Amino acid sequence: MSDTEQQVEHVMVVPTLLFHEVGYFQGFNDQVAPYLKTLFDPNYISFRPRDTVEEDPSFKQLIPYCIFRHEGKIFYYTRGSKGGEQRLHSKRSIGIGGHISLEDDAKEGSTYREGMQREIQEEVAMDTKYTEACVGLINDDETEVGKVHLGIVHIFDLELPKVLPREESIIETGFDSPEKLLQELDQFETWSQICLKGLFELS
Repeated sequence: MSDTEQQVEHVMVVPTLLFHEVGYFQGFNDQVAPYLKTLFDPNYISFRPRDTVEEDPSFKQLIPYCIFRHEGKIFYYTRGSKGGEQRLHSKRSIGIGGHISLEDDAKEGSTYREGMQREIQEEVAMDTKYTEACVGLINDDETEVGKVHLGIVHIFDLELPKVLPREESIIETGFDSPEKLLQELDQFETWSQICLKGLFELS
């Protein structure tokens, strides 16, 4: 392997056709069990160069999208100009997470969960106990970013509201009620809009 190949991040993907076979949807889906069972089957997962799959909608990159909640209030932040994904700058967000890398490969346990914990630790300091549950999936084929990603939504219920940014790209943080955030929906990135509506909007 050349030096150039070693420097390219390889990220976790599944074939987009596999996602369609389980059941295509646009937006938010809270029926997680059948998707997780199939999408995390080792026979279907592969790690491919990030620079190629970012432009290849025949694969979906699996992205943990972690929402922090304390006494009903949701952690939010604004993505500053130092963040990695240029297409999301200056948007507000309620999700922390990112790509699962080949380097997250867990000798024991789950590579996905290993990568999720790494992403959280890179982006925020969470100084509190919590419980965590996987509550849904996000698919958004209406944006260029969304076409090549599939979000897996986790809610972390925190004992204390202690979440502090570790990255310069995370600014203007706080906790607020879902009702208030829904009133400011147009300020948020698409995935956050989809989550706020899918999880917290009263029908």
